[in-house]
Amino acid sequence: MPKTGLSALLRPEDSIVVLIDHQPYQFANLHSHEPTMIVNNVVGLAKAAKVFGVPTILTTVIEDRGGNLIKGLQDVFPDQKPIDRTFINTWQDPNVTDLVKRSGRKQLILAALWTEICLAMPAIQALDEGYDVFIVTDASGGVSAEAHDMAVRRLVQAGAVPITWMAVISEWQRDWARVESAAELSGVVLEHGGASGVALAWELQLLQSAARA
Repeated sequence: MPKTGLSALLRPEDSIVVLIDHQPYQFANLHSHEPTMIVNNVVGLAKAAKVFGVPTILTTVIEDRGGNLIKGLQDVFPDQKPIDRTFINTWQDPNVTDLVKRSGRKQLILAALWTEICLAMPAIQALDEGYDVFIVTDASGGVSAEAHDMAVRRLVQAGAVPITWMAVISEWQRDWARVESAAELSGVVLEHGGASGVALAWELQLLQSAARA
């Protein structure tokens, strides 16, 4: 995977997203981040993927015991039933990997609970299979800050690229002249972008005021 140059950046047509185990059981022992932030970020990432037409796979582990996928995420893809696994390592489940392989896409974007287990395992295996693996660190979380941090360090050593959800969507957009996605993406940022969303709303207000003047 190229580490520098334009080809090192994410492209919607080459990307595929796999969102792993954003379920109640995992959130109950999430201590690396404020849980509301992970919910916000993973839902924002999913909405942006939908804007750009990036295939997005939802998966849970033992749903009957771990709980359903969080509502905000399921609502983005209401007709998609998450793939329920028994494998801890998502990449050992052919129901998931067959979909990824059939897509022909090599930029694999992963987010998971927990980072040290359900993100680390598939990322390490997929790297060995030649995928360019991007780990969305602020849409993932671990049982402690140390667990999350050590997992990210391990994955970087293995060759994965750590990235945040806003960086992902910015690389997909790349140029604000791409008006076909810019307006919809702005809506995602307004809703999920935190201070960036507030600043965008202010900018839009100023533009509207200038237009009326």
